[in-house]
Amino acid sequence: MGTNPVAAAAGAASLVVVDPQGHRTRVPIEPVPFRIGRQPENELIIRDSRVSRTHARILLEDAQYVLEDCGSRHGTYVNGKRVSRHDLRGSDKIEFGAQDSYHLIFLLDGSELKKLMEQMAASEKAPAALGTGGNLAKLRAILDLARTVQSSFSVDDVLTSVVDTGLAITGAERGFLLLRAGEGLQTRVARHRHGRHLLESDLRVPREVIHRALRHRRELLFMNFDPASVDETKPQNSIADLELRSAICVPLVRIRTGQGDATSVLTAGSETVGVLYMDSRLAAADMAGGNRELLQTLAIEASTVLENARLLEEERAKRQMEEELKLARAIQQSLLPGELPSAGWMAARGSSVASHEVGGDYFDVNPVNPRCWSAVVADVSGKGVSSALLASLMQGALIAASDHPESLGNRLERLNRFLFDRTGGEKYATVFFCLLDTDGRLSYVNAAHCPPIVVRGNGELQTLPATSVPVGLLESAEFTVMEQILAPGDKVVIYSDGVTEAQNDRSEFFEKKRLREIVTANAAGTCAAIHNAIHEAVAAFTEGAPQSDDITVLVLEFRGVAG
Repeated sequence: MGTNPVAAAAGAASLVVVDPQGHRTRVPIEPVPFRIGRQPENELIIRDSRVSRTHARILLEDAQYVLEDCGSRHGTYVNGKRVSRHDLRGSDKIEFGAQDSYHLIFLLDGSELKKLMEQMAASEKAPAALGTGGNLAKLRAILDLARTVQSSFSVDDVLTSVVDTGLAITGAERGFLLLRAGEGLQTRVARHRHGRHLLESDLRVPREVIHRALRHRRELLFMNFDPASVDETKPQNSIADLELRSAICVPLVRIRTGQGDATSVLTAGSETVGVLYMDSRLAAADMAGGNRELLQTLAIEASTVLENARLLEEERAKRQMEEELKLARAIQQSLLPGELPSAGWMAARGSSVASHEVGGDYFDVNPVNPRCWSAVVADVSGKGVSSALLASLMQGALIAASDHPESLGNRLERLNRFLFDRTGGEKYATVFFCLLDTDGRLSYVNAAHCPPIVVRGNGELQTLPATSVPVGLLESAEFTVMEQILAPGDKVVIYSDGVTEAQNDRSEFFEKKRLREIVTANAAGTCAAIHNAIHEAVAAFTEGAPQSDDITVLVLEFRGVAG
């Protein structure tokens, strides 16, 4: 089979597939068109129900890789922006409309090394100070670097090969790769042109001199010195004292992911992360015959290696954080009631689905005594770990209850003071806290929570509006206790605003109207039937779109005591 000339012009490319757990797999983009989706016929299969059957494809047009959305349900995103077509650049991040799904990183394989090879071929045709033998030595060094980049998992090995290649290109005697460490520079690699390692102390040029040169001039800096013409009054006297003939500073720049052409040149506005410093004592370094361009491209390769190492370290830290959040999620889920009452005079069905790894919602149902149950649903402001911790604290504070209705208000007042003293009102929670007795008396406090819906046996709906401000918002607040009398067959639907504010991919809200319609349609059913109908309706409405808030539903059913 012949080589595709368009593919050959564009160069080989691949995708790094990152699964939701952070594991990475490299997949070459071949053949082209390269289809991505969940059905088996695609070249890359993404096993996520939120990904469309054929979600997107990668094409080659005029030696350019192009990503094209195939009419997917949730959209295709590149570097956080939704696209229908996009010219791909190295390190572009591709996502499929779900934050916790797979994502891809587009790579042009060996792009910077290809530039080195092309520049090396051009320099063969031009006169060079070192002649043909010198160019062959450079070519050999670049090939060694290419092999190291392709086969080595060690950043230090690659950076050592970068320094050796720089020495081969320039003919310099010593090379040092230094990286930023706070306000200074720290030696990462120190090499002699004959292949031996040097000590950090062998770099006798003060680091502040190199650092100052980078601050004032961030492109490649090359200096040749003639010892016979040194002016004792000039600043370079310190370099002359070291008996140096040449010094070269090549800045290593921060490679910005997804910026395409901005990574292909060294500019004064680039942020430096380090420097490749080389010097010679015996002979002047060779910067003729395109060697300056070779060094600049070599610096980009080193910068890319450093950026990839930084991204890998970030990925490892992110993976560790995700593992810790998964553990926190498991602990939080274990704190929810494992078994709810299903027989006797009161039954309940509830669930809480966190929008992130951990959530700020919780619910609980507990027996107070044989004639009384307590129930609570809370929604802590904000998202993330701090809200989850506060939700767990509140659960512990409200897990035990007295069968006296006035105890509801007293307990929330104490909790309110506790939270306000520690958060100053910056963290608060809406709470619905209630007691249900065997005689059908529902005593409750609604601390600015979504108004629960009382479903009467005849299908009539009634809401339980707020009776106070959120818990923890104000230093002093009253939590008024209200009452409702339930008849056998009545249900109470308690929910968080994540239900009514659930969104689909068209940014439409589920809203209270839909919730009431679902409750009305299932009014004659059990608490389990109403709970399940709400969840199924929300799931059908959102169609798997990521949610910004936790979804919590608790349905209480008063069955009455047999006479």
